[in-house]
Amino acid sequence: MDLPAAAPSIRAMADLATPMAIRVAATLSLAERAGRAGATAEQLAAETGTSAPALRRLLDHLVEVGVFDLDAESSRYRPTGLGAQMREDSPEGVKPLLDINCAGGRADLAFVDLLGTITTGAPAYAHRYGREFWADLDTEPELRRSFDAQMNWRFQVQAPQIAERFDWSRFAEILDVGGGDGPVLAAILHAHPDVRGRLLDLAPAAAAAAGRFAAAGLDDRAGAVAGSFFDPLPAGADAYVLSDILHNWDDDHARKILTGCRRAAAPNGTVVVIEPVRGQGASTAFDLFMLVCFGGRERTVDELAGLAAGCGLALRGSGPVAEGRTALEFGVAD
Repeated sequence: MDLPAAAPSIRAMADLATPMAIRVAATLSLAERAGRAGATAEQLAAETGTSAPALRRLLDHLVEVGVFDLDAESSRYRPTGLGAQMREDSPEGVKPLLDINCAGGRADLAFVDLLGTITTGAPAYAHRYGREFWADLDTEPELRRSFDAQMNWRFQVQAPQIAERFDWSRFAEILDVGGGDGPVLAAILHAHPDVRGRLLDLAPAAAAAAGRFAAAGLDDRAGAVAGSFFDPLPAGADAYVLSDILHNWDDDHARKILTGCRRAAAPNGTVVVIEPVRGQGASTAFDLFMLVCFGGRERTVDELAGLAAGCGLALRGSGPVAEGRTALEFGVAD
């Protein structure tokens, strides 16, 4: 006879020991350091500059939750298949999201100040770190590099889908607004050899994008422009693309971005917004993260259409374009 499933425990759901233990292990690169042969707590402590007794207690908890194994005879700890996902070379690519010295892991820790965000409505990131997320990236080059790596991981599956599931061939020239180091634009140009494109982002990302285009043999059809999407955008492109941009911002800033695109696109251009859409791939957990980190939000199609309408853009159509992503196509309103 099957036993009844254990009832959910609110205490277990609220536990912080395991997620923080995993994040510290990722930050210390314990999975890489232990390797397949394993290592003792003393060896790992010597390599990481940590307290051996304290590290052993961390590792023992990770053994209990199935992230590490312990060979009792040799006292060596080694990562399980689950723990191996923390490795930098793991195909899951999640280490930048766990390492608290990387942009993603650092941002997650702002959840500690969630009460303040719920009380005031202001993002917790600036309260915790003394400056907003984007200013942090500008100040710390390593954070910028880890953020770009995180975006590349996020788009490694989605960029080819975006390129193939939307008819980009209609546009002779595309401007990828805030396109990071270029994964989406590169995928579009690979899939559509008659399309040309430019990318606009802040100087470090634009330089990295130019390098990507050159390495991919796309520099005859692709370029990168250093700039901010809060400043006037280069005019004359057939399509202005905002991929995973608007949800990073509150409504006032999102309107400024959309208005800039509309002005540059007028009178006959197109604005393509690619976003996680609430109810169609955007989870409530990620919506909370956008609030805590940026003061942004996930929006429904109707909310995005309403936001754009106030900026002189009319929704022509929308539909799924990648896993968890929807494309909304806007034209300049009459």
